[in-house]
Amino acid sequence: MIRMPAVAGRFYPAAAAELTREVERFVEQAAAEKIRAVGCIVPHAGYMYSGHVAGAVYARLALPQRHIILCPRHFPQGQPLAILSEGAWHTPLGEAKVDSKMATALKGACALLREDSVAHSVEHSLEVQLPFLQRYAGEFQFVPIALGTDRFASFEDLGRAIAEVVAAQREPVLVVASSDMNHYESDSVTRVKDRKAIDRILALDPRGLYDTVRREGITMCGYGPAVTMLTAALELGAKHAELVRYATSGDISGDRDEVVGYAGVVVH
Repeated sequence: MIRMPAVAGRFYPAAAAELTREVERFVEQAAAEKIRAVGCIVPHAGYMYSGHVAGAVYARLALPQRHIILCPRHFPQGQPLAILSEGAWHTPLGEAKVDSKMATALKGACALLREDSVAHSVEHSLEVQLPFLQRYAGEFQFVPIALGTDRFASFEDLGRAIAEVVAAQREPVLVVASSDMNHYESDSVTRVKDRKAIDRILALDPRGLYDTVRREGITMCGYGPAVTMLTAALELGAKHAELVRYATSGDISGDRDEVVGYAGVVVH
């Protein structure tokens, strides 16, 4: 199965040359000493608004050639924990192959995962990560997983399964959690709310992140992927989380009345 792009020309350029230039601009402007990480949190809005935050994360990482990408499911369709274990995803930069071997291992380790193309069919939050990896991770493969549940137990089970599978691999694997932060409140309110969530992320506290997001009404769309990634990272021995960059859409648009927050974090 070839999954065709759903948001090319809207969230990012549809022309390969223009897309390459944009990805390179975001990453190379944020050039930094690279580290080998266990996981990361990367935003997924249109590149105009969050590309510079995503680029800062990818500039910080020594990217491996195998990835597990966790994204939220923005649309009420498909399975609660949806995985694809074969085929490729097409973007203007070519095809990104699904890591069938690792996906099969994950399905064996986590009984909650279901093979499901519907949940992924129009979801943008994973798709927008691929051009960065296509440009900077070489001949990489990835496992796509979309989360449409709000149950902590499900995130915990999946995170532990990911850790089990990653620990068994001979090659390094990066667990990517795709998430934006608080949505559509003022810039000042959003920054306060986001700081509360970021503090739990930097403390490597998946349960604390889950409880804080729900208690404080933080509309972090990918808190499930973030909780799952943190759970896996702790199981894999992660000791430190680093906030690489934070911004809001108001930094780009100038509109401070209704913004979306974006945080880029690496965990190692």
